[in-house]
Parts: sequence; structure tokens; C-alpha cells
Amino acid sequence: MNEWFITVWCALLSDKLFKPTFFIFLVNQAQVEETLTRIESSKGVIGTILVNAEGIPLRTTLDNSTTVQYAELLSQLSTLARTTVRDIDPQNDLTFLRIRSKKHEIMVALGEHLIVIQNPCE
Repeated sequence: MNEWFITVWCALLSDKLFKPTFFIFLVNQAQVEETLTRIESSKGVIGTILVNAEGIPLRTTLDNSTTVQYAELLSQLSTLARTTVRDIDPQNDLTFLRIRSKKHEIMVALGEHLIVIQNPCE
């Protein structure tokens, strides 16, 4: 599910083998779709956003303006939180960020570049 992992493996394999590169991407794409479908069907989930390493939305279940707003702001917050964790302990890294407000709960899986917004009451 990690886009970076997929990209690195595609780059490594593309120098030697072109067909397996495409096959590996399709297998991972199917796993990503299966995981997102499972998450989206969970009770209380309002929406999901899959972003690339730069925070640009690749797949979403929300409208465009909401998607852009969440992706941009959470990318900035995640970067700041990750920097804070590394400043405290350079051997450590932030992998998951969870924010709970009165209206929503937002979960950001940094390694997977996934944002999930859900109703905290359900």
C-alpha cells in the first residue's frame, strides 16, 4: 500500500524487466483498492483520501474542494508533527497521526499516504 515502495520496486525492475514491473504494480493496486473498499465500508467512515508523497490526492470519496482542503492542511500538519518527533528523538519517526474533534476523527497513516475521516460517535 506504500506508494514509495511501489515506485522504488518499479524503478529497480524497469532497468531489467519491463513486464514484471507492470504486474507488480497491478497486484499492489488491487491490494490498495481492496483495503480502501474495506475501510470505506466501515461504520462511521465519512470519506477516504489517498495521496502521493507530495500530498496530492490520487483517489478520494469526498468532493473536490473538501479533498483538496484536507489533503493540503493534513500534509502540512503531518510534516510538522513528523519534524517534532524527529527533533525530540532523531532515531524515531512518526507513522500515524490521529486527530479527534467534536465533529470528526481524522486518521493519517503517513507510510501509506492515507487519510480517513470518520464520525467519532459511531
